[in-house]
Amino acid sequence: MTEWWPVVEEGAWWMVLAAPAALLCFALVAVVANAALDAQNAGRSFTATTLVRPLLAVPQALMAQPRRMPAPDRLLWRAGVVTVPAAAVLSVLVIPFGNHVVADLSVGVVWFNAMEVLTWAGLWLAGWGPNAAFSLIGGYRFLAQGLAYELPLMFALISASTGAQSLRVTDIVGAQHGLWYAVWMPFAFVVYLAGVLAFSFLGPFAYPAGLDVAGGVLGEASGVDRLLLQAGRWLWLAAGAAMAVPLFLGGGTGPGLSAWAWSLVKTLLVLGLLVWVLRRLPAIRADRYVELAWVVLLPLAIVQALVPALVNLNL
Repeated sequence: MTEWWPVVEEGAWWMVLAAPAALLCFALVAVVANAALDAQNAGRSFTATTLVRPLLAVPQALMAQPRRMPAPDRLLWRAGVVTVPAAAVLSVLVIPFGNHVVADLSVGVVWFNAMEVLTWAGLWLAGWGPNAAFSLIGGYRFLAQGLAYELPLMFALISASTGAQSLRVTDIVGAQHGLWYAVWMPFAFVVYLAGVLAFSFLGPFAYPAGLDVAGGVLGEASGVDRLLLQAGRWLWLAAGAAMAVPLFLGGGTGPGLSAWAWSLVKTLLVLGLLVWVLRRLPAIRADRYVELAWVVLLPLAIVQALVPALVNLNL
């Protein structure tokens, strides 16, 4: 029978706490790196205050006065706000870190994608719940953006799964045999990284939280609600970077270092690349990205998925 719900492997219970803790640490690294680049662009010197400033936003958010809206749907609003970071945390249950994984599901790739799709529902509810125009526009923008990036992203995931002939993430790691999928599936790798930025709605894909609509899905959120949504963005960025390692970069394999050390190094490198990219590209309007995705990215992603399929047929 196909495993759908993650069952913790024997002896891996410590990973139930370690995996979310590692995800939080990666997200904090990304936030601090982004703040450091902010300081550099503003011409300020890099000091300890630069590192601490993003962390000070946490107690400030906890003490902030909640914003009161006329006739909000509080249940749906809170459900959406909580869903975004919760889905990011649940996604890491199937991501191997070195030789350890919380739940080695036979459908691990599907689980990761399902948690990412759950973010659609969360952000839509977070936009709908406040009963405000701008937040609703932000929710619609994310749906439009999701329709654009989701199919290319799914074919990028399918490319890696087809190469390994398995949906189990650890099988994908084992199938790379020293030749990373990023090398002979470069387009799938690039599309996947673009998808990570898109479901994190950061950088060029920050359109759902655009300043032209007063922050969109974030506009009416304050206090703990805003903190959770912002945390969800960075947690998803970290989760996407961590998942890129077993899918396209050979997991924890590498010379000299232990498996967990290689997973750490590769995840930090991917995370650094994503933070750098999100600051270099302007925000893309959803309608323009839809055209690019359906006319260019999707056909090329399908062709890329055919490459490992043809290779496996000829073996």
